[in-house]
Amino acid sequence: MTEYATNVIPFSPEPADVMTAEQAVIGSALLDPAGVPALAELLGDPGVFYRPAHETIWRTITRMSASGRPVDPLLLADVLRASGELLKVGGPGYLHTCIEATPTAANGDYYAELVRSAAERRRINTATSRLAHLAGDQHADLADVRTMALAALTDLASGDTWPDPVPLGSHGALPTFPVAALPNWVRAYVEAVAEFTQTPPDMAATMALAALATAAGGRVNVEIRPGWREQTNLYMVCAMPPASRKSDVFAFMTAPIYRVEDEMRAKAKPQIIEAETAKETAEAEIEALMAKARKNPDLDRAHLIAEITGARMVAEQIEVPPTPRLTLSGDITPETVTHHLAVHRCLAALSPEGDLFDIISGRYSSKPNLGVFLQAHKGERLQTDRITREQPTVDKPALTIGVTPQPAVLQELGAAPGARDRGLLARFLYSLPPSNLGYRKTRTTPVPVAVAAAYDGRLADLLRDLVALDEPVTVLLSEAADLAVEKLQAKVELQLRPDEPLAHIKDWAGKLVGHTVRIAGLLHLAEHVGGDWRDPIAAKTVERAAQIAEYYTAHTLAVFDLIAADPATEDAHALLQWLQRPKQDGTHRAHIKAHDAVASSRRFKKVADVEPALNLLEQHGYLRTDQPAATGQRGRPQALTYRVHPSLSTPVDGPEAR
Repeated sequence: MTEYATNVIPFSPEPADVMTAEQAVIGSALLDPAGVPALAELLGDPGVFYRPAHETIWRTITRMSASGRPVDPLLLADVLRASGELLKVGGPGYLHTCIEATPTAANGDYYAELVRSAAERRRINTATSRLAHLAGDQHADLADVRTMALAALTDLASGDTWPDPVPLGSHGALPTFPVAALPNWVRAYVEAVAEFTQTPPDMAATMALAALATAAGGRVNVEIRPGWREQTNLYMVCAMPPASRKSDVFAFMTAPIYRVEDEMRAKAKPQIIEAETAKETAEAEIEALMAKARKNPDLDRAHLIAEITGARMVAEQIEVPPTPRLTLSGDITPETVTHHLAVHRCLAALSPEGDLFDIISGRYSSKPNLGVFLQAHKGERLQTDRITREQPTVDKPALTIGVTPQPAVLQELGAAPGARDRGLLARFLYSLPPSNLGYRKTRTTPVPVAVAAAYDGRLADLLRDLVALDEPVTVLLSEAADLAVEKLQAKVELQLRPDEPLAHIKDWAGKLVGHTVRIAGLLHLAEHVGGDWRDPIAAKTVERAAQIAEYYTAHTLAVFDLIAADPATEDAHALLQWLQRPKQDGTHRAHIKAHDAVASSRRFKKVADVEPALNLLEQHGYLRTDQPAATGQRGRPQALTYRVHPSLSTPVDGPEAR
C-alpha cells in the first residue's frame, strides 16, 4: 500500500488513536451517507485529517454527497479509481477496513469531534514548536520574534482551521525518498550524509544512484526479455533552492568517482607518455626525411619516397591512448560531449549546479542542441561529422547525468524549444524535496568513519571492476523478476488512460518501466560488489526499484506542475488571477460556482472544462466545497458552491499575481 508523506509533528493522543477515529468517521459516512453533511460541518476543513489518504477519501465522499450522488464503498472506489487515487489510499480493501473499524454509525459525530480536536492540538503543537525554535535563535531580531508570537497566538485564538493555501507549482505532501530500498552500504551513507549536512535524504540518494549509474552506464545492460534491453545509465535531477548545501552533498556522494578517475589517469600516464614519445620520434623521422628530400634533389627519389612512406605508416600505427575519463568537466558544449563520447563512450555529467541545462537550452547557439542528450540516454548510434575522420559514429553511447539545480532552472529547461516535444524532459528522473532551511540542527553527528569507508571502498571497487570490462555485459532477470516487471507494465498502462494520473505525462510515464529496470540493475550491482553480479536479478530487487520509481513519479508530477506542463495548472493560475481581482463594486468573491468560473474567461466553454482547475485549487486549499442544504426533494442536484480562501481578497506577489 502506498503511503502519503506527512511532516506533521506527533502529539498526544497517539497517532494510532487518531487513525482509528479517522477510520471511524469514514466508516460512519459509508454506513450512513445521510449523515455526511452533518459530519462535514463538524469537521470543517478536510485538512483536519492526520493521514493524507484519509483526507483524500473524505474529500471524495463530501463531493459525491454535495453533488447528489449516492455514496457507498463500490461507488466511492470507482470515483477514486477514475481520479487515480484509489491505489494511493490503500485500494478497495482499505475502504472496507474503515467500515470494519466503525462500531456504529450512530457515533459518527463523536469520532468527528475526536478528529477535529486532534487537529487543533496538532495545530497548537506545530505553532508553539516553531515559536520555540524561533525564540531559541540568538540571531533573530527580538521585535520580530514578538510580532510573530502575537500573530501566531491571535491565529490560534481565532480557531480558524483553514490553513494558508499551498502555492500552485508546489506540493505539500510529496513522499520522502525510500532509503530502505537502497542496498545497506548505500543506505547507511545516504542517511549519515543527510544527517550531517541537515539536508533531505532525497538529495544524497539521488546522487548515489547517479554515482552507481556512472560506474555501470553503458557497461552493464539489463535484458528484460529477448529484444528488450536497457542500459543502466540515468538522467537524475534533484532541484533544491539556494543555500541548501548542494555542493557539500555532491562532494560526499561523488568523491570516490573522482578519486578512481585520478587513479586511472596516473596509471595510464607512463603508457601515454611512451606512446606520445614514440609518435613524436616517428614524426620527427618523417620530417627529417622530408628535409633531406628538399635539400638533396639529386637523391634517388623512388628510394626516398619509399622511406618516407614507411616512416608515415609506422607513425600512424602508433596510437596514443586517450587520458582516461569517467566524467565531463568544465564549460562543456553539445559538441564536446559528442567528441568525448566518441573517445570514451561511457561518461557522466555531474554537477551541483544547473549549468548543464543552460547549455542544453542553447547557451552557445541560437537554438537548443538536444540530439546527443537524446541519443546518449538510450544508447542509439550517434553520427556526426564533427568528431574525427577516423570515427564518424559512436555505437552505444551512454551518458549519465546527475545535477542538483535550483527549481527555477527546471522551468527554464521546460520552456526550451523542443525540450518536451522531442522527449528530453521525459528522460529525467526528478526529485523536488522540501528545504530544511530554518529547521536545521546547529551541531550534527559527523559521518561515521566505517560508514564512509564502506561507501568509498565499494563504489570505487565497482567502478574499477566495470571500467575494466572489455565489452558491455548483459544481466538477465529471474523468472519471478520478469513477472514483477510484467505486473508493473500492466499497472502503468492503466494509469496512461484518459483521466488517469499519468495521462498528461505519457511521454515521461512511457519510459517509467524502463527506468525502473535500470534502477533494479543498479541495485543488483551494488548488492553484489566483488561477487556474482552476473547472476539474474531477483524479483525483490525489481520490487524495491519500483518503490524508488514510485517516489520519482510523485515528484515528476510536481515538477511538471512547476513547469506548467499540465494544462490544468495554467487554467488554475488563470482562475486565481480572476479570484484576486475585485468585482465592480470593489468587493471580492467569497463564494463561486462552476458556471461563474466558466464565465470568467473565454478559455472555458463549459463546466467540464473548468472542473479540473477547480479541483486543483481545492486540493491546494484555495477553495472549499460547501455542502448544500438537504431539501428532501427529488430532481436535479444543486450546483456545487465553493468558498474562496480569505487570503485571495488581498493581492499577492508571485506567480498567482502575474
